Amino acid sequence: MEPSMQDVGLAVKQLQWRHHREANRRLRLEVGISLVQWDVLRDLHRDPDLSLHDLAMQTFQTDQSMGELAKRMVARGLLTRVDGPGRAVRHRLSDAGEAAYQAGSGIVDSILAESIGLLTADEQASLHAMLTKAASGLPIAP
Repeated sequence: MEPSMQDVGLAVKQLQWRHHREANRRLRLEVGISLVQWDVLRDLHRDPDLSLHDLAMQTFQTDQSMGELAKRMVARGLLTRVDGPGRAVRHRLSDAGEAAYQAGSGIVDSILAESIGLLTADEQASLHAMLTKAASGLPIAP
């Protein structure tokens, strides 16, 4: 019997929930940051010129919550504020933020290896392609 679309959706959600829960636990214990903070560090590491709005969109937050999170991360020394074009303010990783990102990357990679790593390279590529295709059909709410 083939799984229903709801079964597939639930399996995706269960895997995501397990990843998030374990990543939050281990990141807090080993690095002292949350998964949400690591997501911000990852996205700024990849693209240091992201606006707060773009960063909020990429980390699944509201603009307001991203602004508050950025303030807390600046206060902790994980981010620095830099002038952007016009009146815009951008954030960059501090040395401590880069170190936290690197340490967190190893943790996140090991968590993913415990699940997605069980798949062959071809299966991982297929899963990525299928999830990307499925996600492209969903509208993004403002």
